[in-house]
Amino acid sequence: MEQLTTHEEQLAYLSKIEGQIRGIEKMIQEKRYCVDIITQLHSIIGALYRVENEVFRKHIEGCVVHAFAGKSEGEKAKKVNEVVELLSRYRK
Repeated sequence: MEQLTTHEEQLAYLSKIEGQIRGIEKMIQEKRYCVDIITQLHSIIGALYRVENEVFRKHIEGCVVHAFAGKSEGEKAKKVNEVVELLSRYRK
């Protein structure tokens, strides 16, 4: 049986991030202290990285593992290239 990769559990985190963004908008409207705004921005950045990592993990556990369980060498190579491209594109 094929395991489907879903990201529904990330929706709750994205909703929290959305709320944090609204909070920063309010902080800016209220002309709050810059350091407090930056602190909140970095909290959001960290939360986005956590969502990204979870989506990537699910991709490896689902899509990539599924391709490697199959017989198609082309699909295996495609998934390897996809992961390498992602890593090189976003490497810091």
